Amino acid sequence: MSVQTISHVEFHCDDADKYAAGLCADYGFTAEAPVTAPDGTRTIALGQGTIRLHLADAADPGHPVSSFVARHGDAVAALALGCEDPGAALDRAERHGARVIDRAGALIAGFGDTALRFVPLRTADPDTGEGLLDTLDHVAVCVPAGQLAEAVKFCEAALGFHRIFGEYIEVGEQAMDSSVVQSASGEVTFTLIEPDTARRPGQIDEFLSSHGGAGVQHLAFSTRDIATAVRTIRARGVEFLTTPGAYFDALAERFGETAIPVETLRDLHVLVDQDHGGQLFQIFARSTHPRRTYFLEVIERQGAGTFGTANIKALYEAVERQSTTAR
Repeated sequence: MSVQTISHVEFHCDDADKYAAGLCADYGFTAEAPVTAPDGTRTIALGQGTIRLHLADAADPGHPVSSFVARHGDAVAALALGCEDPGAALDRAERHGARVIDRAGALIAGFGDTALRFVPLRTADPDTGEGLLDTLDHVAVCVPAGQLAEAVKFCEAALGFHRIFGEYIEVGEQAMDSSVVQSASGEVTFTLIEPDTARRPGQIDEFLSSHGGAGVQHLAFSTRDIATAVRTIRARGVEFLTTPGAYFDALAERFGETAIPVETLRDLHVLVDQDHGGQLFQIFARSTHPRRTYFLEVIERQGAGTFGTANIKALYEAVERQSTTAR
């Protein structure tokens, strides 16, 4: 009955062909042939490692997919949660207050217009793509001020998740609160973030305004070799957020030896942090979304099972620099 995995991500966009081509050319995904449903929805399935993305568009401006894109721009519309018994998972969620959107499709309301769908566990299928990326590590979700505790409670009660981490983050005069929730299997992780409206409006407020409410801010893809992945993806034209040299100057004092040499991290602008299990390395692609709302992350874990405390702040400082430059 419990949620085990994220089977796939349903992404609604204005032009699925264009979006798929970019992910294949830049990040090494493999695309299947487009499939057109009777209602006119056109979907392209992408894969790499165990990551599955379903990109959908619709020619009719009155179609729900087109309406979603009009409200939010290209964005994650649903997360398909793999369960041993999707029907039982749906029943549990409904008993704990979830709003059922489509019973036949086992679809419930999630975060704003981003829905959650209960689906059967995927049968073992071969890895696809170039092998740069392996799994969907976590999903970051922004929620309006005052809704973080409610979102955590929803994930715990309706989905059977548990809270594993939390941090209040200050970046200059702005601040935000975050909680990380995870499935019992450890395979599904949501990072939930709300702005502190008592402080100066910042990037989370900007996301909520530009996106039009709660939604997925970024997807994090794991890799077994972040240095090779970043070099390859960057060579194809993808820009990543940069970090000041002072961050890397302090790494030896913070951690001593790092599993990836500091000079490599400095050259690639890859962040490092650690928990009781080991170290993690992560970097964030510069948003190319017209609304500056959605972006991708690449992460490598070397023993770390949760999140370090410094990189979340480092991310938002980097995004703040990007936002300031774009203004």
